[in-house]
Amino acid sequence: MFATPRSSSPTPKASAPTASLSKDERQLAGALMRVNHVGEVCAQALYQSQALVSRSPTLRSHFEHAAREELDHLAWTSQRVHELGTHTSRLNPLWYGGAFALGTLAGLAGDRISLGFVVETERQVEQHLASHLDRLPETDLASRAIVTRMRDDEARHADEALAAGARLLPAPVQGLMRLAARVMTLTAHYL
Repeated sequence: MFATPRSSSPTPKASAPTASLSKDERQLAGALMRVNHVGEVCAQALYQSQALVSRSPTLRSHFEHAAREELDHLAWTSQRVHELGTHTSRLNPLWYGGAFALGTLAGLAGDRISLGFVVETERQVEQHLASHLDRLPETDLASRAIVTRMRDDEARHADEALAAGARLLPAPVQGLMRLAARVMTLTAHYL
């Protein structure tokens, strides 16, 4: 929670240097990248908790591998947040604890439901990241490169969970997950 995350792969680079951002652009990009960082804090908690309670050694290994990939995202977003001159969420311990509890519940419900939770989470994150690509300043090529890579990785994680036998979650559960994500993103934008 409090250590500086270390990436095992290089930070995605923009095809050209990022132009100078105005104060408003820097604030917007910083807030969006803070929200993305919170998402990666939650991803760590979800994958760690699901690995902890998984009944299958193969699935446990799958969750641990995904958590390592998400650790790259955590490091990239942390670095970018600081480059933009802002801070990570002050509520990260709360986000982590809540996500750990949800991941544990999903894992205890069984491996297929746990995988279904991954599918729904990653699909929602993929949509969220696509919306950030629409909102990030056009000239913030550094943030755009990171968010694009993250979006692609999240889509792959959802596809892998489906291929591993995920049971899709009922619509009401998906709706509750969207509502919880909305509260988190709105809060993390500022705090």
